[in-house]
Amino acid sequence: MTSTPHDILQNIFGYPHFRNQQEKVIDHVLHNQDALVLMPTGGGKSLCYQIPALIKSGITIVVSPLIALMKDQVDALQQLGIQAAFLNSSLTPQEKRDVTIQLQQGTLDLLYIAPERLVTTHFLDFLHTIPVALFAIDEAHCVSQWGHDFRPEYIQLAILKEQFPHIPCLALTATADELTQNEIITRLALTNSKTFITGFDRPNIRYSIVQKSKEPRRQLLNFLLSEHRHDSGIIYCLSRRKVDETAEWLQEQGWNALPYHAGLDYGIRQHHQERFLREDNIIIVATVAFGMGIDKPDVRFVAHLDLPKSLEAYYQETGRAGRDNLPANAWMVYGLQDVVTLRRMLDSSDAPQQYKKIEQHKLETMLGYCELITCRRQALLAYFGEHLEEPCGNCDTCLTPVPTWDGTEVAQKALSCIYRAGKNGIYFGAMHIIHILLGKMNDKVLKHHHDKLSTFGIGTELSEDQWRSVFRQLIAGGYATAHADHYGGLYLTPNARPLLRGEKKIQLRKDISTKIGTKKYSRSSRGDFTAKEEILWEALRQKRLELATTQNVPSYVIFHDSTLEEMVRHCPQSLHDFAKLSGVGRKKLNDYGAAFIAVIDEHLITHD
Repeated sequence: MTSTPHDILQNIFGYPHFRNQQEKVIDHVLHNQDALVLMPTGGGKSLCYQIPALIKSGITIVVSPLIALMKDQVDALQQLGIQAAFLNSSLTPQEKRDVTIQLQQGTLDLLYIAPERLVTTHFLDFLHTIPVALFAIDEAHCVSQWGHDFRPEYIQLAILKEQFPHIPCLALTATADELTQNEIITRLALTNSKTFITGFDRPNIRYSIVQKSKEPRRQLLNFLLSEHRHDSGIIYCLSRRKVDETAEWLQEQGWNALPYHAGLDYGIRQHHQERFLREDNIIIVATVAFGMGIDKPDVRFVAHLDLPKSLEAYYQETGRAGRDNLPANAWMVYGLQDVVTLRRMLDSSDAPQQYKKIEQHKLETMLGYCELITCRRQALLAYFGEHLEEPCGNCDTCLTPVPTWDGTEVAQKALSCIYRAGKNGIYFGAMHIIHILLGKMNDKVLKHHHDKLSTFGIGTELSEDQWRSVFRQLIAGGYATAHADHYGGLYLTPNARPLLRGEKKIQLRKDISTKIGTKKYSRSSRGDFTAKEEILWEALRQKRLELATTQNVPSYVIFHDSTLEEMVRHCPQSLHDFAKLSGVGRKKLNDYGAAFIAVIDEHLITHD
């Protein structure tokens, strides 16, 4: 077996050089040290434990939260000639015995296992009988109650350091603020560990957020038609019912859309996830129950039809797009009702008040992010403590700068109306306040005698939609908030006082067209390919699909899109040249090089 990290990287994984801090992490682990690793999705976290697994004597145990993810990662490693297996409930008793025998015989380099199975007394006792080289805990943010994907079974993993104090432990995640980082270290007993933070920027992802109209599904459809006609993607919704309705509606419009949420039968969920991972052009419509650890590299978009509850959740979910580092879209629609719904869900939960307070702050930060008039990427990175010198040029506010206006006077009208309408201890939602401002004599206004308020009819200079935008921005700015015990009714915060007194001014953003007149991000049809290159691209994809189907693995396990793209660009006609492509290691060169070169040769003969 090749012994140095560089040799393994080049000859087995097919990459010419390490990225970011990969090499430093690997060297740290090879010196039997614990570490917490934060790398953005697609940044190469898995190499940080896979390469040491091929160098260190013994088995590397990888804690993974999803059955489908384990299988895909094992499939990908086996394609590279690496001895890997998994233990989970999908295996038959005989298959489990076979894996156990491999462990006892020392023929495996890596074993993927779920946390709840790993911490059983029976399995821990078994681990004491075999040489263990390394523990790698993937999706480590799941250990934190302050994180966005808390998994109680992850907390039990602290037993690893108790029972195996001299075995290095590597905790890995793409998303963790400082509070979450500290809890990961504490919960996993990594008190002497080193933290490696590569950075959170995903420059290939374009962030776009638009105001939710009365028909958000139509907004989604327009986005799909203009940007992603033949692409794989994920659409997130807040409720199971909305997932089902959205998936069914998209199917009626001719899209390959499948629902995924915890209310579906387990077999259906697994089938839909399997189709998404293994087929092209599948859209998953899901609650946040879907996606953690999803390893599909060619997800070209992630769309949100509802507001995520925090910037951590937003970053993690949007990070599932473009893992192959090719262009991808993170697109979202949101409205004031999203804030009311999330706030009501939070306040009605049984969580401790300290937790509610932190989550409320995170929600307010998320809303403020939506209403930005400056670069979204700068704000997103700043949240994680990272500074971006210049605006990114690849988000909606950069591509189409947001015009602003002096909203001090209308803000004073809105806040004054909230205050006067709520004087009797009853709080009213934004729409009712807007009706008062517009002077509408409807039943609710008359019932509460709000036509007698001094603010009745003083806001006719703005339309209903414009007032909606004003209220969103006032809540985002922390001047008003929704009261969970009064059906989302609004009340003022202390921040409203200086604005009402005229001691402070406020700039509001104008709602603008959501279309961005720039190059589209669909990757199933390469916009910068010539007609001949497009033909070769499709031929290579067809060959990849044929090979993947024969072996019952996802297409991307054979080669990523980025490798196929290099084939189109360089047209290698010898194994020597083919080996120079990124992602082509020794085994893949031997297994697939001739087949893809034959496709390229045939194309060149036919078209040149």
